[in-house]
Amino acid sequence: MKLSKEVKVGLVTVIAIGCFLYGFSFLKGKDFFSTQRKFYAVYDNIDGLVEGNPLMINGFIVGMIGHIELSKDTSKNVIVTLVLNEEVDIPDNSIAKVVSSNILGSKAVELEIGSGTVYAESGDTLASAQEENLKSSVNKVVAPLQQKASDLLSSIDSVMVVVQQVFNESARANLAKSFESIKLAITSLQNTAYRLDTLVYTEKAKISSILTKVNVLAKTLADNSDKLGNVINNFSNISDSLAKSNITSVINNADVALSQASSILTKIDKGEGTMGMLINNDSLYRKLDKSAEDLDKLLKDLRINPERYVHISVFGRKDRNKPKD
Repeated sequence: MKLSKEVKVGLVTVIAIGCFLYGFSFLKGKDFFSTQRKFYAVYDNIDGLVEGNPLMINGFIVGMIGHIELSKDTSKNVIVTLVLNEEVDIPDNSIAKVVSSNILGSKAVELEIGSGTVYAESGDTLASAQEENLKSSVNKVVAPLQQKASDLLSSIDSVMVVVQQVFNESARANLAKSFESIKLAITSLQNTAYRLDTLVYTEKAKISSILTKVNVLAKTLADNSDKLGNVINNFSNISDSLAKSNITSVINNADVALSQASSILTKIDKGEGTMGMLINNDSLYRKLDKSAEDLDKLLKDLRINPERYVHISVFGRKDRNKPKD
């Protein structure tokens, strides 16, 4: 069967009109090929929310904003139809919150899923909330800064008054003198730095020698670190031994001995006792000296004339030992 041009044009026109109506309905939140559920939310102010804006859960678009109208009562609240296209269970304690979807300020509704076990049905009204808009946020931030700026300006004004009173002609003169003193101090520091630089330059060889010796000393200490450690350990052991020993008792005994020795020396000095008499009376010394002199004479005489003191009879001893007839 061959279709005429008029029929073909009519079919194309009908299809185009159908696509246009479907697209227009889809943009308004109506999708004829999906199961849609409608919920409602009531707001005091929707802050630029319009039909066709997205309906989201955790940033994922699950539907769009349907019809928006004012309530018939005197409150003039805004009733927003939420068209949900996805098969998502919405607890009845969920909150439909108007939020900004991008930095340009476009609005959307974010479904904050509640924790309830009873789920809302199509046609139910959800609790509503609204994100703080940019103007309110800026006002909250700017208002404290404005107050602080006002306080700061007041403080600066007070400070300027004080400065004007302090920096009179006399104060300015004193300030000029202070700057002159500072200039002289800086000049003195420059001269000192120049002298130090000159000293370092002229004594460079000595400084180099000193640093070399310091390096050698440091190397020697590093090479003998084990020996130094042993010396320190020995001192530590000695100190531990001294700490453990009964030094107090030894010192007390030494003090007693010194006291006794002092008493003995005092008695000797006074001539008491045999030792005191021996030291303080020279008669015994003279007698001993005379006895030593007599003994020396006796020994000399014994060496010169031994026959006076020793009688040796050789034959007589043999006769005594000879047996009798």
